[in-house]
Amino acid sequence: MTETEFGAAVRRWRNRVGPDAAGLPAGSRRRTPGLRREELAQLAGISADYLTRLEQGRAASPSVQVVEALTRALRLTSDERAHLFRLAGYLPPGSGTVPAYLTPGVRRMLDRLGDVPVAVYDAAWTLITANEPYEALMGDTSQWRGNERNGVWRNFTGLPSRVLHTPEEQILFEETLVADLHLVAGRYPDDPAVLRLIEDLRAASPRFAELWQRGDVEPQRGTTKVIDHPQAGRLTLDCDVLSVSGADLHLMVYTAEPGTPDADRLALALGTRSLVG
Repeated sequence: MTETEFGAAVRRWRNRVGPDAAGLPAGSRRRTPGLRREELAQLAGISADYLTRLEQGRAASPSVQVVEALTRALRLTSDERAHLFRLAGYLPPGSGTVPAYLTPGVRRMLDRLGDVPVAVYDAAWTLITANEPYEALMGDTSQWRGNERNGVWRNFTGLPSRVLHTPEEQILFEETLVADLHLVAGRYPDDPAVLRLIEDLRAASPRFAELWQRGDVEPQRGTTKVIDHPQAGRLTLDCDVLSVSGADLHLMVYTAEPGTPDADRLALALGTRSLVG
């Protein structure tokens, strides 16, 4: 990696992105025309110190995950994303890997759905980004790392979740998760991240290994979900899974029918962002 070129590119693109475009308050007395280092670091899920060292050429070999997170936070075009990967010493992810690129259309949808809980997942159900209403509803995701960001992993390894399932619903949900992941493994048979996730799951969860052996294939669809929120209590919401054609992304959108008690509880949950996390 040419460290100074990588850092200069990140710094140049950081100065181009206004805080309003990233969903941040503009504030006053800003010394930079774009994002502050602390703001970009927060959006990318890395420390401000590490970002400083990257920009100044004092940190070598950022991981693929860090480069991908920076491309999303900087709102790079597909060509700019490929260029940043090359500056970091990597080949840009190709057609044989699960896409993690937020298209301009998806970004615009997230901007327009600013008061609706929305999370964006890749095809293998690894969380790419979530908006503030989603975090208010489901809890803070900013500290999740590695497999912790994958929905299949979280469900089969018992990581905390605010979603409640009956025993029957849990069985069906697990079957659907594995069947959907089978489809993804078929579309991306040589993706090392997918292969590693499957092997990790088989080693960590006998239940997953059993279901994987069955070989069922079926896409995951939307449903209703019961969520136990620490301030708003239990609420039942429609959870729609929207697939983005060509980008192989999933948008998980939570809504409630207007005028219902669940809509009131959802409004309460979204109003407690500073108390959640």
